[in-house]
Amino acid sequence: MNILNYFFLVTLFIVGIGCAQDDQIVSPPSPNPSLGIVGDPTDITTSTESGLLIMGGSRDVDEAIMWMIEKSGGGDFVVIRSKGTDAYNDYIFELSNVNSVETLLINSRSLASDSSVIKTIKNAEALFIAGGDQYDYVSYWKDTPLEDAINYLKNDKKVPIGGTSAGAAIMGEFYFDAANGTVYTEEALKNPYDSLVSIQKGGFIENEFLKNTITDTHYAQRERQGRHTVFLARMINEWNAEPKGIGLDERTAVCIDDTGLAKVFGSNHAYFIDASFSKPEIVERDKPLHWFNNMKAVKVFKILGTKSGENSFNLQNWSSETSPVFDYWYIENGVFSGF
Repeated sequence: MNILNYFFLVTLFIVGIGCAQDDQIVSPPSPNPSLGIVGDPTDITTSTESGLLIMGGSRDVDEAIMWMIEKSGGGDFVVIRSKGTDAYNDYIFELSNVNSVETLLINSRSLASDSSVIKTIKNAEALFIAGGDQYDYVSYWKDTPLEDAINYLKNDKKVPIGGTSAGAAIMGEFYFDAANGTVYTEEALKNPYDSLVSIQKGGFIENEFLKNTITDTHYAQRERQGRHTVFLARMINEWNAEPKGIGLDERTAVCIDDTGLAKVFGSNHAYFIDASFSKPEIVERDKPLHWFNNMKAVKVFKILGTKSGENSFNLQNWSSETSPVFDYWYIENGVFSGF
């Protein structure tokens, strides 16, 4: 090797080391996902019971959160979200006796794979998913260690998990993912295959009593009964499912215990929809949905929430002893009726 080649190789080596060092220096550290913690930061272990809370949005239902706290045994309560503040910390901590409340802001797939995030979640005795945008949750959290941690809490550790609004929208085996934005009832009824009607099946949160079920929130307040029925029609048409739906008004929560008994807390209604016994006559792209079935397309139990949750629904046999009266909804050439 001549002297010129020698100096050329040495120069490349030195520059390469410098570049590698520069890369290490400029790589930003992962942001701290914790928005703060109240109470005792020392992890404790309590006796827990499994349970599922789905809430319709707007003002939170105190009695439903307290139901979760009771099932947590007063342990460590963790809130997860993709945007927002730590407002749940003080609210939950002041409701009842818990060891701690911590909020994690998880707004990337890297944070959803972060070992410290996963450890905090797996150590929780209760987990709550705040409102926001459910597509954030699907795109950031699905198929990550965070998803596995949520399912571990629900199905292995047997602790209560819950969610409101967008956090409730992802709880069923089927879910409207809002990948292209929200969809209004009129748009969905006019064209069930509008690009806004984006639905996924499975592969996310595993809830035994929400098989073949899709949830929707802000229900009567945003007139979502029609779009929810469109979701059910799509489930039949694409997956040959025997679908069910749970709709939740604002300020209303459904708390499901490990036997499948769903208590309704709050000041408005929950809607338990059975769409397993008929099929839509017309559910096609660019055509209005037609699901008539002699004015009996879907069967609906409308159950009023209360402070004590005495009104309930049995998800094992899809019936109610406390509110046995039901109604039917149907859609005639894109026009929703029955509510």
